[in-house]
Amino acid sequence: MPDLSHTQIVLFEEIKTKLPENESFVHVIAELLGLSYDSAYRRIRGEKTISLEELYTLCTHFGISVDSLFDIRSGKIVFNSMAIEPGKVSTKEWLQNILLNIQQIQQAREKSIIYAAKDAPFFHYFHIPELASFKMFFWEKTLFQFPGYQGKKFSLKESHDELQDIGRKILMTYSKLPVTEIWNEDTFYIMLRQIEYYWISGLFENKDDIMILFDRLKDWIEHLQMQAELGFQFLYGTEPQGVEENFKLYENEVVLNDNTVLVSTSHSTMSFLTYNVINLLSTTDPVFCEKINFFLQGLIKKSTLISSSAAKVRRRFFNQLLKQLLRFREKIEFNQE
Repeated sequence: MPDLSHTQIVLFEEIKTKLPENESFVHVIAELLGLSYDSAYRRIRGEKTISLEELYTLCTHFGISVDSLFDIRSGKIVFNSMAIEPGKVSTKEWLQNILLNIQQIQQAREKSIIYAAKDAPFFHYFHIPELASFKMFFWEKTLFQFPGYQGKKFSLKESHDELQDIGRKILMTYSKLPVTEIWNEDTFYIMLRQIEYYWISGLFENKDDIMILFDRLKDWIEHLQMQAELGFQFLYGTEPQGVEENFKLYENEVVLNDNTVLVSTSHSTMSFLTYNVINLLSTTDPVFCEKINFFLQGLIKKSTLISSSAAKVRRRFFNQLLKQLLRFREKIEFNQE
């Protein structure tokens, strides 16, 4: 028989990790359960047992698995979804949700991120506005078929200032966090294939935009290489300043990654998985997170560190990316003649 008072305290401790530090914990609980502050405090301290209805309300609102609270091995895991959906959740709202999550991570006293990347982490595209614009257009038109995009072509003349601003804030926060990323050559290849698809499909308003994107991709690769060399992230076009050894980049030549992210803080561990390319599923289920951690640690052991002191393998990796880019560029230039 589980110790219910202890389980209740564990529940509230987990809820506390999900709230921003500037938000009153007792106020949130009192509001959510329709209680006075005194009644909320008594439940938080375990002096008053919460009802089944209150347990349901708390777990549903904060995305907490009841199985994990009682250590029940049902095989079921509760995930929260962050998804772009036409008519329901806009790209702006999705980005704002990501920003809120990453700011909460930053506020933790201790934190780390491991990111196994099938596609380049989308944060990085906001270093270069032109690349971010292409990615967001691709998401809205091709992935999610937003209304109003039928017959519409991509153009760099069209600005997305509001989305760029949110994306830039995400990148600024992400660049300050201790991050380990695991890439392979295909991580970069996905972006090239998307550009090629738009070129073949005649979805560029101006053909010169293709060459501009290639120029900016070269800048992007060289900036990523510089960050890997220095061992920390910093914004493109700014002075290289950051925390030494805060950015570790690995190349994996064996396992094709699937965009898996593990966030560890002083309070909790959370896993993120992608579906439909960029939409996110997240969970704090401890058993699942431990399995993800086990997999990622094994993946790191099978990978080669290409940041900081690993100059030779780093040059080889980035030279391969630049060669991929050059081959695509020459292919398109040849077919345009």
